[in-house]
Amino acid sequence: MIFGLNPLLLVTFLPLAGFLIILFLKAEQKNAIRWTALLTSLTTFGVSLAMLALFDPSKADLQLVQRTSWLRVGGISIDFYLGVDGLSILLVLLTTFLTPIAILSTWSAVEERVKGFMAFFLLLETGMIGVFLALDLVLFYIFWEFTLVPMYFLIGVWGGERRVYAAVKFFLFTMFGSLLMLLAILVMGLQVGSFAWNDLLAQRQLFAQTQLWLFLAFALAFAIKVPMFPLHTWLPDAHVEAPTAGSVILAGVLLKMGGYGFLRFNLPLFPEASLQAAPYMAALAVIGILYGAAVSLMQKDVKKLVAYSSVSHLGFVMLGIFALTQQGLAGGVLQMINHGLSTGALFLIVGMLYERRHTLEMSAYGGIWKVMPILGALTLIVMLSSAGLPGLNGFVGEFTILLGAFGSQVLNSPYFAGAATIGVILAAVYLLVMFERVFLGPVRVEANLSLKDLNAREVITLLPVLVLIFWIGLYPAPFFNLINPSVERLVSLVQGAAMLAIH
Repeated sequence: MIFGLNPLLLVTFLPLAGFLIILFLKAEQKNAIRWTALLTSLTTFGVSLAMLALFDPSKADLQLVQRTSWLRVGGISIDFYLGVDGLSILLVLLTTFLTPIAILSTWSAVEERVKGFMAFFLLLETGMIGVFLALDLVLFYIFWEFTLVPMYFLIGVWGGERRVYAAVKFFLFTMFGSLLMLLAILVMGLQVGSFAWNDLLAQRQLFAQTQLWLFLAFALAFAIKVPMFPLHTWLPDAHVEAPTAGSVILAGVLLKMGGYGFLRFNLPLFPEASLQAAPYMAALAVIGILYGAAVSLMQKDVKKLVAYSSVSHLGFVMLGIFALTQQGLAGGVLQMINHGLSTGALFLIVGMLYERRHTLEMSAYGGIWKVMPILGALTLIVMLSSAGLPGLNGFVGEFTILLGAFGSQVLNSPYFAGAATIGVILAAVYLLVMFERVFLGPVRVEANLSLKDLNAREVITLLPVLVLIFWIGLYPAPFFNLINPSVERLVSLVQGAAMLAIH
């Protein structure tokens, strides 16, 4: 307990306190609004570290549980039910870590409607944390849908020229998948008499006959959010049109909600259907890896390149999940964190360039390492981490996923891992090509000679991410120690279901 309150309650709803303070500030008090948002998000990060200190990494069970009867209608119970385990704790920490970094990046980038921007950003943080902690499916659905609203406005009001189109497309794609998930939630809850995750898990035999359809309903919602090929078409538009901070949170956290949904709901609640679907999901994941990498290679717009790279990198996450091995699942969870850090940092760097030159075309740059040596050095580290260089975070996650996929009895083929390895090579190619066009060679455009290198605030914005990039790359054991117990339990649950199905 922290000040007599469950830390999960505090970490979820503390951003709302900052939101309420901002509502009472005048729109002209821009610096006061910025500082309120930043301090609120930093305090939330502090509470999440306290949550981590109270978490026992040796246990696979849900911890710090907060469960209160919320609504009871006709014998069906809806609970306010929060809990954390190894599948969710790192994602909560990633959310609270990236939010203040994203807010700090807006200090000079967002000058119009600062009050609305910061208010929506703190609302979004509450929604994202709630998704990772909610264990009643109705509560989960509320948080899931709640995240749509602030992100819709962040893209639609503060985005680029085609911001309204991108925001509407993002909203409609996600809403469509979510409605089918809601129907599946209702079917399960009505049969069991509860929407609580552990109650559904204990009585999943009640919906065993329909679990394939239920699996598909949940999978559609989560696959759109990941996004998996061919449901990815909303992502490049949303990324390109979103403001920098919006792109950081979209890539860093919101996309992880889809992968987390598969881990939390699809695999444990529908294990037989998960086994049936695994080869098909893995095939789509590999297609996404290769497609995303190939399209990234064709881009002339640096932000579009980073956006399409997310389709490729998150394909690795889905391959790890549906390898259904301990290595694959643990690698998938860690790679979600790695992608959030590396791609989040790439979007921060793209935003810093855009603030100076107001263009995203690679042809407008060239040779700027000579003019901006600090940015060039930091970008090189982040780019190599995204490319999976040993010693940096990306390598650890991708290697563990490939190891799990190669030895997977469910996939029963080395070709999945073999094809995914081509995606690793292509990632190195498109990232090195991007780096060469933007940073190396002679300064080709005279306007670039007057570019100013990163200031202290911008370096402070990137530095915490770089620390984690090296930490995970050089010493990933503490992160795997948090993940492994819950992953082991999940693998044994799915394998147990497989044995029952055989007999």
